[in-house]
Amino acid sequence: MRGLSVLLVLCGVALAALLYYRAGHPRTIPVPDTIRAQATLPIGQLTPLEPKLPAPDLGFTTRRGEPKRLADFTGRPVLVNLWATWCGPCIEEMPSLGRLQAQLGGDLAILAISEDRSGAAAVEPFLARVAVGDLAVYLDATDAAIKAFGVQGLPTTLLIGRDGKVAFKLEGAADWDSPAMVARLRAFIEAKTP
Repeated sequence: MRGLSVLLVLCGVALAALLYYRAGHPRTIPVPDTIRAQATLPIGQLTPLEPKLPAPDLGFTTRRGEPKRLADFTGRPVLVNLWATWCGPCIEEMPSLGRLQAQLGGDLAILAISEDRSGAAAVEPFLARVAVGDLAVYLDATDAAIKAFGVQGLPTTLLIGRDGKVAFKLEGAADWDSPAMVARLRAFIEAKTP
């Protein structure tokens, strides 16, 4: 019995020492500077990035499998919305993103990029059920956009200026065709500076 008591005391001391050590030496994971700059953004708000970050050299495909690049849209403002069919908030915001396309699509390239790993097999049945109008829906079955933008969760939206730099980021769903959001996006589109 005495041996068991000594063993329990030693285990307690070892555990206390381990916890003390871990508190003073937390495990850190290196984070790229481009991601670190975005890490403090509030969720659910279109938040400016300072400094603005260069948009990544990102590739994705159309729903028919034709290759596209983010650079194909250089020279005009671009709204990149990363979403998936299994994401509840993504599903909720998609109709308003489609209505935004109807309002501002001539002045703002709106790219809804699906992060579904099964690509068109998941997206096509979803689009048959959910009205998104003329919204351009693209596919990224390899998670390249999530990695390139350092995305923490879906939906995530990035607003890129004419200069090719990411100016704003929004984590979470939004009411894209609300008067306040449309006014903010119009101001971004009409700004004299990129």
